[in-house]
Amino acid sequence: MSSLLPVYKKWGITPVKAEGAWLTAADGKEYLDFTSGIGVINLGHGDAEVMEAVQAQLGQFWHTSNLFQIPIQEEVASQLARLSGLDKVFFCNSGTEANEAALKFARRATGKTNIITCSQSFHGRTFGAMAATGQSSIHTGFGPVLEGFSYLPFNDLEAFEKAIDNSTAAVLVEVIQGEGGVIPGTESFLTGLTKLCQEHDALLIIDEVQTGNGRTGYPFAYLKYEGVKPDIVTTAKGLGNGLPIGAVMAKAGLEQACSAGVHGSTFGGNPISLAASRAVLAKISDEAFLAEVREKSAWFMGELKKIAERTPAIKDVRGDGFMIGLEIQAEAAPYIMRLQDKQLLALTAGPSVVRILPPLTVTKEELSIALEKIEEGFRIESVLS
Repeated sequence: MSSLLPVYKKWGITPVKAEGAWLTAADGKEYLDFTSGIGVINLGHGDAEVMEAVQAQLGQFWHTSNLFQIPIQEEVASQLARLSGLDKVFFCNSGTEANEAALKFARRATGKTNIITCSQSFHGRTFGAMAATGQSSIHTGFGPVLEGFSYLPFNDLEAFEKAIDNSTAAVLVEVIQGEGGVIPGTESFLTGLTKLCQEHDALLIIDEVQTGNGRTGYPFAYLKYEGVKPDIVTTAKGLGNGLPIGAVMAKAGLEQACSAGVHGSTFGGNPISLAASRAVLAKISDEAFLAEVREKSAWFMGELKKIAERTPAIKDVRGDGFMIGLEIQAEAAPYIMRLQDKQLLALTAGPSVVRILPPLTVTKEELSIALEKIEEGFRIESVLS
């Protein structure tokens, strides 16, 4: 009997080794891992540059506290500020923590408490982040959620135009709704939110926990659209390539609401995680690397759409970069299991979407292998057999 609380529905796979896009299980089977640790292992398992950076930092020290001057914090904060176009950075340990901090900073900076998010959004599972999440299934069983949150349809700018007013502290939005079904935000919606927030002295917070760190072929997904100007950006997942770290990036001026003692994190800005992040950010600062991600992912998306045209089970193919959703005519779970039988690992994103998150370093040969497995696994007769 396990001593673990049963909060995860575990697969019958026990990893013993992982390298690049591949994961080896205890039974000897080798799986093509297109979960990337739920969008975390962006540079693939065992990236040599990340490992070297972490090992070097381990040889120095792995924890002091945030009472000390820690140069690597300043270095990685500067990398994030440069890539995001924002100015100030707070480090924590996860995407949930980053969103929780962003919500606190927004309320404190504006003096207002009303925050608008989107239906089917996902921002985390702590009380603030859970309240920001527009899914009743996430709220169920925990009593009243934190007050001051309302939810509007994603990509419905007109609804936001009617709702945002001078009592609004912030709008929190994903560029692509991940857990909500891999639904991309439109440029007009995201640009419109920027203008609305500016008009009503509200902050625009963009959740880049899953879409950031090169996942869509840009350092952060909102950078694809020139007219999108966030005040705060949160990220995590791929930032440490598997080591726990999250970050909040904020525009200049917001630091006035973040004086000493207002917020903190014992392990936030841990030098081991930051060493990994420094290597990750160096890689996604390379435009040639990002251009290759965009080229490979566009080709892969095109091939998936061709498969969908001849596969009745697939209703839609959507996403951006290597954040891809296959909407299925029925429940997605049986297809996930069928793909596992074919030694390809994927995820769900809601009841009817298969989510595909390859590492950014995946090769075209590996993508071609995945395409063969997907086409075979998505034949209706295969799933029903």
